[in-house]
Amino acid sequence: LQVPRTPSQPVASSESRRFANKHSKKALKASLTLGILLGMFFVAWLPFFVTNVAQAVCSCVPAGFFDVLTWLGYCNSTMNPIIYPLFMRDFKRAMGKYLPCCRRSGEPRPSAISLSMRNSNSGPRAATSLKNVL
Repeated sequence: LQVPRTPSQPVASSESRRFANKHSKKALKASLTLGILLGMFFVAWLPFFVTNVAQAVCSCVPAGFFDVLTWLGYCNSTMNPIIYPLFMRDFKRAMGKYLPCCRRSGEPRPSAISLSMRNSNSGPRAATSLKNVL
């Protein structure tokens, strides 16, 4: 015996496929971003740590080479603020919202009070309001 299909079944499966496809694209993009960040971290810091261990064992690493590897690791830290906006739309929006150099001309500048109220998990309180402080 076969159960007859109702018209809503193909639509529901189509929507669920679209939903799964959208999430799989997001998961793939997040995995790609994480892979790039971790890859950059290992490329930048692994030589430093290996050289550091070798230096502790045999004292055979020249100081200039050790300095170059240290600065390679520091360059990794400067790459993170470049990599995040390239691959993460939410991060790019947040940077554009709070950094004056990245803000669009029509957007208002957030005030320090609104930022602190937004970051605290509570609403305005009478004891901590600006009028009571001044």
